[in-house]
Amino acid sequence: MAFLTGEDIRISFSLFCCVYGIGTLGMPGNYAKAGYLWATLALLFMATVNVYATWCISQVMLIAPKHVKTFGDIGGWCMGGFGRWATLISQMAVCTMVPIVFLVLGGTLLTTLFPDSYEDTTWIMIMGLTLLPVCLVPTMKEGAGLAAAGCIGTLVADGFALYLLVTNMNKNNANNLSPPSPALSFDSVATVFGNLALAYGAGVVIPTLQREHSDPTRMPRIIVFTLTLVSFCFLLVSITGVSTVGCQIPGNLLFAVAGTSLGFHASRGGIILTFLCMQMHITIAFSVVMFPAFFIAERLLFGLHKTAHHEPPTSVAMAEGLYRDVEAGSKVDGMLEYIPEKDEADAYKAPGAYMKAAALRITMIIICIIIAIAEKDHFGDLLDFVGASSNAMCCMILPIMFYLKTFGRSISLAEKSFATICILVSLTLSIYVSVKTGKALFSATEANHGIVFPSCPPQYQKVVYTNTTYYKSH
Repeated sequence: MAFLTGEDIRISFSLFCCVYGIGTLGMPGNYAKAGYLWATLALLFMATVNVYATWCISQVMLIAPKHVKTFGDIGGWCMGGFGRWATLISQMAVCTMVPIVFLVLGGTLLTTLFPDSYEDTTWIMIMGLTLLPVCLVPTMKEGAGLAAAGCIGTLVADGFALYLLVTNMNKNNANNLSPPSPALSFDSVATVFGNLALAYGAGVVIPTLQREHSDPTRMPRIIVFTLTLVSFCFLLVSITGVSTVGCQIPGNLLFAVAGTSLGFHASRGGIILTFLCMQMHITIAFSVVMFPAFFIAERLLFGLHKTAHHEPPTSVAMAEGLYRDVEAGSKVDGMLEYIPEKDEADAYKAPGAYMKAAALRITMIIICIIIAIAEKDHFGDLLDFVGASSNAMCCMILPIMFYLKTFGRSISLAEKSFATICILVSLTLSIYVSVKTGKALFSATEANHGIVFPSCPPQYQKVVYTNTTYYKSH
């Protein structure tokens, strides 16, 4: 049989589309903070841990009973109530915090696309309002086509941004000067964990993709192949972006070509195309990511999307129903078999159900808008905080814990040690980066004293390194 069948390629494409997103924008910035050596080691470590963690989810599903069909089911089957609540909370955090990042980025993009119009605060509110019609549709059947559109938008945006950056910097660097290296510290190296954790967010989609495959035993191969390919793309974007700018590249690749701090004015048409492609991605991704959060909240608060059963449930079964994930699937608890609703839209046909759900969704979006406006000046810290706090727990730490709980007695001591190290290192970095970036998010903004490139040594923090006139006079 071929290494990858046609069906394997389709699943691989869907997985690639789900992972390759806004995390790519911060990849060159990771090298600006940590330098070539440490940033490459960090990328390799995160690629290894995420490939392994995602592979772990697939392995657990392969031996789990047929009723284990969702990420929440895996947690409940492996570790009972704790596992189900842990997956529920971490998944809810991902599905609400990532859209806040989208709103902040969208506001910045629209401000640049339409200068001398509105401030970013206004654009964030407008963006939230324009997303309401999509978010108020009762259900959303996510397909490969939708994910593909978002992925293509990111690929094109990255390609245009890198082209504009490299060509303009090479034109500007007539003296063939070497880009400056970063001022390394433990903080600068450790904080790249947040962006990398946000970039790799594949764990929660594996159960859905594995259910769709006619031969689930091929999923581990697909996971390793696809995430290795994604990691190569991340490395390519990182090296290309940092090679001509060094520590002076901004934390967001788009800001590198839209601003004037690097000493050039990129083609306005190129900037517009780049930003429009990324705006398309975040508009699609916002609604896709928010829908699981809507369903979880509607189940917990209003009792919607609950499953039917063949026999009257016991009190234990009723309690378990509260923990049920919102994705499609059935659950067997002893002799009780829970069957999912045939059509999720049926839940909204009860009197007043849709009105309550709509009010809840509007409220959730308003809260996201308020937080986005409050933290709009801390995009980099917000990005790292979301990645370190929610994505790391949901897509790295919990999957490996579930795998150890399931296979702990049968795997080798070497693999068990490797898995334990992955958990401990990821947990330590997650806590450290979450606390550090959390302080930056919720504390008063300090004056930057004219510092434009904070990752660089002091002599390169204020003016682009290609400005030979400035550096000759200093």
